Amino acid sequence: MELDHLAVAARTLSEATAHVQNALGITMQKGGEHAVFHTHNMLLGLEEELYLEAIAINPDGPIPDRARWFDLDRFQGPARLTNWICRCDDLDATLAALPEGFGTPVQLERGDLRWRMAVPRSGVLPFDNCAPALIEWQGTAHPAQQLTASGCRLTGLEVRHPDADILAGLLAPLLRDVRVSFVKAQPALKAVFAKAGSRLVLG
Repeated sequence: MELDHLAVAARTLSEATAHVQNALGITMQKGGEHAVFHTHNMLLGLEEELYLEAIAINPDGPIPDRARWFDLDRFQGPARLTNWICRCDDLDATLAALPEGFGTPVQLERGDLRWRMAVPRSGVLPFDNCAPALIEWQGTAHPAQQLTASGCRLTGLEVRHPDADILAGLLAPLLRDVRVSFVKAQPALKAVFAKAGSRLVLG
């Protein structure tokens, strides 16, 4: 497993986009629409082959026949960092190494991008959505390659949860990333970035 990208959700895409741009001072790029879950996004390229997405339900899309990913059907409150997504070379093997609840693979595509994503039927990831979503990219295309460099680098991702130690233990054999830390606290995510000598925080 490797950290792939971060997701900021809101009731509308404009709210999610504004939250990112206000926190980081960088204009996001147009993303696109997602079939199956009928969401849409805006994107921001980060250093070290990472990226950030602002995501929300597409109000012009049909209602899906299953719960939307990232627990978007139940989203309430202000825009915020809601999810971290890790890529793996073998999604099925990674899921087999984890307890039930991380989801089942769903085949997805957008433009020239093809990927499989593990999505729980409920749309809710373990540990109150503080567990990472799992993705397996197919082919060579990846969003980070298609985005303008922002000069913004992720330096830390804080995963907060009352059972953070249990989550950390589950992921330890699969993910080793010094940027990711686990803190016993109420469920929340906080990302810290460096840009032009400045420290920027996104929560």
